[in-house]
Amino acid sequence: MQDPMSLVNSTFAVIAHLFGTHFGAGDPARDRGAVSIEQVLWYAAAAISVAVVAAIIWSQIRTTASTPVQSPSAP
Repeated sequence: MQDPMSLVNSTFAVIAHLFGTHFGAGDPARDRGAVSIEQVLWYAAAAISVAVVAAIIWSQIRTTASTPVQSPSAP
């Protein structure tokens, strides 16, 4: 029986050869060099917004968790 990982790698190699692309080879025609400052700012803005949303959700969870649970009264 053939190794499944080598089967997957060979399949990707055949597909890449047929389409003329090079996965993971750093195609020089598409290599745009270093990361631009715009990309850094977009990633920073995304990270900050995720952190703000997580902080809001966490504060809501903490507020809900800190409220006392009322025990049911007997009829």
